[in-house]
Parts: sequence; structure tokens; C-alpha cells
Amino acid sequence: MEGSGVKRVSEAARALGYAGLLPQVAALLAVFKGGPWAWTGLALAYAYAALIFSFLGGVWWGIGIAKPESPKWIFLAGVMPSLIALAGWFPWMLGWTWPGPELIALGACIALSPLVDLAIGLRPEGWMALRRNLSIGLGGLSIVIGLLAERASGI
Repeated sequence: MEGSGVKRVSEAARALGYAGLLPQVAALLAVFKGGPWAWTGLALAYAYAALIFSFLGGVWWGIGIAKPESPKWIFLAGVMPSLIALAGWFPWMLGWTWPGPELIALGACIALSPLVDLAIGLRPEGWMALRRNLSIGLGGLSIVIGLLAERASGI
């Protein structure tokens, strides 16, 4: 990891950050295995991805409050993750096919979320390398689960 910038982030932040991928790994295993736990795995995958994406929005909102020089659009960026996640739940609430396409879209949003950090100038030493790895990790896992959703849910 030398030279990647990740080493500058505390050991605890790195360990807990990567541990944060474990719920999505568990969901992927449940979906991949199929059977009675597949639907639970799909629901867990969507809920966890939505929760983390909403958390990122809260971080951006907080930065906007703490740093008045932040771009004015930061507050829109702060609320959009929760609204996107809620919109992705809407088909399920109506009993429509779910959550494959929604997980893929949510995964893509998570994978691209470090671009918001770059745009607002959030560049503490080592932060972007860790954000990139975690975002691609969670986003990628969510996309894979979304691609397996039809097979797993029997729809």
C-alpha cells in the first residue's frame, strides 16, 4: 500500500472501513447460494447500500454546514442519496419486480460517489484512496448482487 495514500489513514479507520464491506459480502453469499435466504440477501443488500449511500449524503451535508466556502450545490448532493435510495424502494412497495435494476443503479451511484468528494475539495491525506477502494468495493458488490437478483428471486 506504500505510495497509495491509504497508509496515512488511521489503522482503525481502514479496518472499520473494510469491515463495512462484510454485510454486502454476506448478502452476496446468500443471493449466490439461492434457496430460502436469497430474498433476504437481496433485501439486505439493497438496505445496506441505501443506508451507506444516505450516510455519505449526510457527510456532504455536514461539510456544507461546517465549511461555508463549500459549493452551494453541496446541500443538493447531501439530500440526493436518500431520495435516490427511497425512489429505488418504490417498486418493491408496489409489488413490482425488485431489486435488480435498483441495486445496479445504487451500486453505480456509490462507486461514483468519490467524485463528489473531489468536486468539493475533500482531500485529506489518504482519504481519497480509502474512499475509492470502499466505494468501488461496495458499489461493485451491489452491482453484482443486482445482476444476480433475477436468478435469486425466481422472478
